[in-house]
Amino acid sequence: MSRARQLRIEILEQQLEKLEKDYRAVAQKKLYESNPQQQNNWQLQLENIASQIEETEEQLNQLKQLEQEDKSQTWSNPLPPIEVPISPQPPPQPTFKPEVSTIEPETGTTSPKINLQPFEFEVTSIELKQTGWLQKKIEIELIRKPRQRAYHFKEDLGNGVQLEMVAIPEGSFLMGSPKDEPGWHSSQSPQHRVTVESFLMGKYPVTQAQWRAVAALPQVHRELKPDPSYFKGADRPVECVSWYDAVEFCARLTQKTGWQYRLPSEAEWEYACRAGSTTPFHFGETITTDLANYRGTDWDIGGTVYKGSYGQGSKGIYRKKTTDVGSFKVANDFGLYDMHGNVWEWCADSWHSNYEGAPTDGSVWEDENDNENQSRLLRGGSWLNNPKDCRSAYRDGYAPGVTHVDTFGFRVVCGSAWTL
Repeated sequence: MSRARQLRIEILEQQLEKLEKDYRAVAQKKLYESNPQQQNNWQLQLENIASQIEETEEQLNQLKQLEQEDKSQTWSNPLPPIEVPISPQPPPQPTFKPEVSTIEPETGTTSPKINLQPFEFEVTSIELKQTGWLQKKIEIELIRKPRQRAYHFKEDLGNGVQLEMVAIPEGSFLMGSPKDEPGWHSSQSPQHRVTVESFLMGKYPVTQAQWRAVAALPQVHRELKPDPSYFKGADRPVECVSWYDAVEFCARLTQKTGWQYRLPSEAEWEYACRAGSTTPFHFGETITTDLANYRGTDWDIGGTVYKGSYGQGSKGIYRKKTTDVGSFKVANDFGLYDMHGNVWEWCADSWHSNYEGAPTDGSVWEDENDNENQSRLLRGGSWLNNPKDCRSAYRDGYAPGVTHVDTFGFRVVCGSAWTL
């Protein structure tokens, strides 16, 4: 059994147990409630909890089904496993142990062991609630989920600067968007099932402090400006960086640590962004500027109006700049922050106009005629973009050498079946 998957199963089982306990408690309150209005409130809570139970059970059943399939055939898993038993008490401290003989920095030394530590985080979902006369008005309701736990390690970049990497469990998901999703484009089709192996991903987009620390390391292929960003701030995401700059950042980090740092594949990025969700955003069916940094006002470009709201959601504000990473204090179910908005994030893949012929194993999709001017993938939207461009499935491409765009950033990943 995959230890990463086992960990995810145990977490989901704990979540399910708590949800069922909450359901019974609310059901009891409703039973003894005499006030009709309060009874209605309890009923809405029951429906919400029931929906969460159904979603959790579905994820749990999918993982258990994968475990059954694994038992029926022989698997060769090249990925680093979690090395210690998983138990709620005391908190587990699993360890990823890669095949270090295949990851060697230029000094010739092998890389150190990564010790994963547990961390807790807040997750908030968005629900659309009908209110008003005849319940014709739609309002956004923010639902705070129980605190969740994931595992990470901190890479020391020197001078007190750290890079936090989160363990993303292996899994399978439906990549792309259905045609009835608002904002759908043919480039997001056809939807297809992708299976992704476990890996580590930056908890946040790379910050300006992290960029400066790595830019000071010895050059591998190209020079890096120490302070390229337009919007200044140590904890703001670095921007005005090209795809080649991001690749050089990964190369220098690899040379320093011995770990194979790189840009995520497009499939890995979407899988990590969704974190088990199937809605347009990991928050739910819509998004709000209370939880993410994007253009929440209408945008008229040459007579075409791009809405500041999405679906049945409401409009918001337009900050006109980046914000500190993690400043909204809410993550997705994997423990990742700022996956929607703030800055676009470079991926390793070449641009393809749709998913015809796309790989289904989560690997990088290179173009057969790839050249230095071939557009590269961008994901996540930015502070400048309207919400439809910030969806989990939205994808765009741009020339890899461009360095002047103050919406282009990135986050890094470490470890995969294709690089170890």
